[in-house]
Amino acid sequence: MKKILVVGLGLIGGSLAMALRGFEDFEVVGAVRSQSTYSKAAERHAADRLTFDPAGELPGADVVVLCQDPAGIIGFLREHRDRFKPGCLIWDVCGVKTAVMEAAQCLPSGVNFIGCHPMAGKEVSGIDNAEGTLFRNTHFIVTPGPAATAEHLELLRRMADHCRFGDVIITTPERHDEMIAYTSQLMHVIAVSVCADEGLFSCKGFEGGSFRDCTRVAALDPAMWTQLFTLNAPALCQVVGALEERLRQYRQAIETGDREALSAMLACASGRKKQIDLERARGDDVRPAF
Repeated sequence: MKKILVVGLGLIGGSLAMALRGFEDFEVVGAVRSQSTYSKAAERHAADRLTFDPAGELPGADVVVLCQDPAGIIGFLREHRDRFKPGCLIWDVCGVKTAVMEAAQCLPSGVNFIGCHPMAGKEVSGIDNAEGTLFRNTHFIVTPGPAATAEHLELLRRMADHCRFGDVIITTPERHDEMIAYTSQLMHVIAVSVCADEGLFSCKGFEGGSFRDCTRVAALDPAMWTQLFTLNAPALCQVVGALEERLRQYRQAIETGDREALSAMLACASGRKKQIDLERARGDDVRPAF
């Protein structure tokens, strides 16, 4: 029997281990660090087998899925670069790709690293909140390096199908980081900026749905998001700067009472939102070819 080793059974790793169980002729092994996570993962049958020793499992692992934070993934690759099974596939779940794929260059030839990003999650973390259905109908982004083989890409596609991802999108690490800076990281910057206001607690009872939607992701893991923001600083700073300019334009129109300019800006933004919703409802973002 072949082996998939999932390193880190938090929300994403635990959910992936659950989703991957029963995949072809693979045994799913979950690697954990704490007794608490071990006990919870065992109770929930998160994997076929659990271990405290990922390094000892590496020589026999055909697929390794790294589900730590960015620093943990980079450190694991460097520390265990000579323990991976020749010909194995390694993929990760990190929200930044360029920095992680650069770190993966330390791996010996014949060990194939492919950057991945499952576009799924919750506002809560940990194995307690993991579920095997987390990835259904979500995007699975893949950023292959130049050494990626057709065999391993096909294996990834089959794993994605087994986990019930809605589609598999192949792109470059740079393009991924540019898009994620806008669609994910900027949204987190907005949410935490709103919640950093000293007047937050004076608003209790007056929060509408738009406030709750805007601030939904603010209860984040500060250590992890510090890493994500700083590792993707160039792309994130660019989109933050563009937002600052748009906010300045809105403030100027409101302060000066320029109703014409304000109406034009609102109409433009509203039209773009309606257009993207229409395209999605029409099914324009169909599954790309792998």
